[in-house]
Amino acid sequence: MKNNVWKQILTYFYIRKRDPNEPRNVNIKFMHGMNRISLFMFLIAIIVMLIRLFRRN
Repeated sequence: MKNNVWKQILTYFYIRKRDPNEPRNVNIKFMHGMNRISLFMFLIAIIVMLIRLFRRN
């Protein structure tokens, strides 16, 4: 289970190639696109929070 989560994250960020046997349809493409956007936004928010934390001190 844990290994599959990391594989999926690497696939979202285009670090790992997709499985050619994986089913592809429009709904899955949109789902992966939204997940990719939310991961990028989460990482940007974490970076902004860390910058604000270190600038206060």
